[in-house]
Amino acid sequence: MGAYEEIKARVENDGVEFVYAMFVEMHGKPCAKLVPVEALETVMNEGAGFAGFAAGPIGQDPSSPDILAIPDPASYTQLPWQPNVAALQCDPTVEGELWPYAPRVILRRALDDLASRGLVFNAGVEAEYSLVDRNPDGSIVVADERDVDEQPCYDAKGLTRMLPHLTEVSRNLNAMGWGNYANDHEDANGQFEQNWQYSDALTTADRLVLFRLMIHTMAARDGRYATFMPKPFADKTGNGLHAHSSLWSLEGEPLFVGGDDDPKGLGLSEPAYQFAAGLIEHAPSLVAILCPIVNSYKRMGVGAPASGATWAPAYAAYGGNNRTQMIRVPEADRLELRLADGAANPYLMFAAILACGLDGIDRGADPGQPNEDNLFKLSAEEIAERGIVTLPPTLLHAAENLAACDVLEKGLGMTPDGSYRDYFVKTKKAEFMAHHHQVTQAEIDQYLTLF
Repeated sequence: MGAYEEIKARVENDGVEFVYAMFVEMHGKPCAKLVPVEALETVMNEGAGFAGFAAGPIGQDPSSPDILAIPDPASYTQLPWQPNVAALQCDPTVEGELWPYAPRVILRRALDDLASRGLVFNAGVEAEYSLVDRNPDGSIVVADERDVDEQPCYDAKGLTRMLPHLTEVSRNLNAMGWGNYANDHEDANGQFEQNWQYSDALTTADRLVLFRLMIHTMAARDGRYATFMPKPFADKTGNGLHAHSSLWSLEGEPLFVGGDDDPKGLGLSEPAYQFAAGLIEHAPSLVAILCPIVNSYKRMGVGAPASGATWAPAYAAYGGNNRTQMIRVPEADRLELRLADGAANPYLMFAAILACGLDGIDRGADPGQPNEDNLFKLSAEEIAERGIVTLPPTLLHAAENLAACDVLEKGLGMTPDGSYRDYFVKTKKAEFMAHHHQVTQAEIDQYLTLF
């Protein structure tokens, strides 16, 4: 059965009337055309047409040929929150060739290269978001007016008040076959997280794109706003995107599991430590991909997390079940990279993680002994004495680090106009400067009468 016949049978069985032909641009914004099932054959065989320049940063200008987004049949998902619609994630092409500026294409090529080494990259994510209302003046407040505790994390009362929302999310995740296993009130007022089972990195990235779309849609229906913005409130914990990563053989054997004789004591294999070493070494550049907007760097900082501080890593280090590390090892089968935030493009994130980790494996890198201390309590002098690198303070610093990183240049691939790395850096530097040139109310408050 061909791809069209396969999808046609599924939409008929599911009672679907429309299909979203979807892709994302650099920022991870879901772009789609709503395709009636009567036109499905053309889209499956020829792709859905888009003016790429209008979608966002995806390597096109107004003179560029159309993008034709080719659906991936394996990504077919009926949307339980709007069951007459299904989604198909697409690989953008231009003039018959996969478009190297498209984030999903970048990840797919990285995973294809990995498969040639006999390996599979599995991943899971912890996607945090905030539910808010907007005031007439444009400012935002927590949607639940009773959610005001100083330490609301895991609060059963907050979960109960939002039970209608959380129930629907859980039902939708399970209806899509993702395996929802936890629903949390997180550390900030109005902040929540839903967890689902891990899969291969491409599937997990596809699912995160749909998850964000679902949460936004549900919030709008309830008269609220949802945001995955890294730091929507200055005095509340920001929205992270912890990424759990592991390598497996094509036959399904885990590569990161070690044994009781692990001299570092975490039960990991040597390749797992080497993968971690690659992430640590390239963290000052990797952060530009995983924390990709100006607001990202307002989430980072040093201090004990007491709802208003941060759970975000400040240093490139690793340890066991220790949440002050950039890399945490919750169990001896995977690495939890705590660096990314809610603005990360999942396709670029996984491609970048894979590139840095594989570089560590290829060079036989050693991350040293795991850190057991609370890094938030160590002084800057102690951090420096241990040789632990502090992560960059702004998007500009991170972008400049990325511009010099050959590993990520290779990992993100080449385009007709040069490396995707350079395109990303150029876009992010311009984004930083656009914000930097604005005069904020805080500057007026501090400086107006001082000078």
